[in-house]
Amino acid sequence: MKYNVAIIGGGPAGYTAAEKAAAQGLSVVLFEKNALGGVCLNEGCVPTKTLLYSAKVYDTLKHASKYGISADAFSFDMDKIIARKNKIVKKLTGGIKLKMKEHHVEVIQGEACIRGCAADGTITITCADDTFEAENLLICTGSETVIPPIPGLAEAPFWTNREALQSKELPSSLVIIGGGVIGMEFASFFNSMGTEVHVIEMMDEILGGMDREISAMLRAEYTKKGVKFQLGTTVTAIHGNTVEVSKDGAVSTVTAEKILVSVGRRPVSKGFGLETLELEMNRAGIKVNPFMQTSRPNVYACGDITGFSLLAHTAVSEAELAIKHILGKAPQGINYLTVPGVVYTNPEVAGVGKTEEQLQQEGVAYTSRKLPMAFSGRFVAENEQGNGLCKILLSADGTILGAHLLGNPASELIVNLGIAIEKNMTARELNSMVFPHPTVGEIIKETLFT
Repeated sequence: MKYNVAIIGGGPAGYTAAEKAAAQGLSVVLFEKNALGGVCLNEGCVPTKTLLYSAKVYDTLKHASKYGISADAFSFDMDKIIARKNKIVKKLTGGIKLKMKEHHVEVIQGEACIRGCAADGTITITCADDTFEAENLLICTGSETVIPPIPGLAEAPFWTNREALQSKELPSSLVIIGGGVIGMEFASFFNSMGTEVHVIEMMDEILGGMDREISAMLRAEYTKKGVKFQLGTTVTAIHGNTVEVSKDGAVSTVTAEKILVSVGRRPVSKGFGLETLELEMNRAGIKVNPFMQTSRPNVYACGDITGFSLLAHTAVSEAELAIKHILGKAPQGINYLTVPGVVYTNPEVAGVGKTEEQLQQEGVAYTSRKLPMAFSGRFVAENEQGNGLCKILLSADGTILGAHLLGNPASELIVNLGIAIEKNMTARELNSMVFPHPTVGEIIKETLFT
């Protein structure tokens, strides 16, 4: 059988594309070598947020007396925390399987291999002993953890995110190599659960790419909680459970029960016959146009494989766009400037649009409006002695260029500012919107007009 669309990879991009294509009457085959949901659902976004919520509940109990609640006897059970995480992952992956079945998507479990593209554009794929043909191909193979070439690392019993999510034993101490989003989320979880946490970051600030002032505030918050940071520091070697580091020529060591490597992710581009298509590549991944087409018009690449925006919500939007383009219904591409970035620590960090550092580098004139989150009555009511900041960056005519938040629930608020940037709204136009009271979201108007 010849399919309208073949998809390699069943993560957020893959299963979204399959659903959207099948809903429009296209015949679809989806290949996934592991589990539907990909890294995001099985060993990334969802399981980490599940663990972080357990940690947040535990943190709340620690400080219950501040809210007039007596919670003298409480504890946690790592076995049950991990079991709950696994239950949620199983439930959600089951939901995806059901959705694929309802839309009559043929799901093939196994490693797909691209065999080539015929003169008429037909793409041939094999999986196990079967051969499949398709008019269009979506490559949604995702990304994998980068394992840096640190001397001694290969011989050390280190963790990646996968092992950290599965462990039912809480280490007494943990060294995290990498202070990016993933590293900081694990630092948040293990710190809350009582582990001594060290974060080693090669750059001079955590969360590279996020607003620098916000990043520094989050680091200060976690320093108060006991996390030990070493910035501008390079890991030079691993000796068992000891990490050797260098800063400004000075060498020192940190020893911990466990080592977690979290220095970034890279696209999965090998092992499925990609080379047979001879696609144009860029430094990071497969090169695509604004409609996710590769150098072969009937081959699309969505999600982490492009190496551009390694976020699940970006992958979903790219997959939706690719299917619209196949159907001839895509009027424009994605505005990546309005894709929010979120760090699910406690407190949360979220940003969208330009940062101050980007605007300064580009020589763009701007003004910065900032206000502590404590100017929101709802925030004060729910975050006793909590810290936070709302920062909104405006152009000379008041157009919103960027927005950056520290404080719960930043992840839920940032989309409002993303919409404002997408619609080129000015501060005055946003001010015309009525925000419900009392909500933390009111901080947006307060920041602009206080």
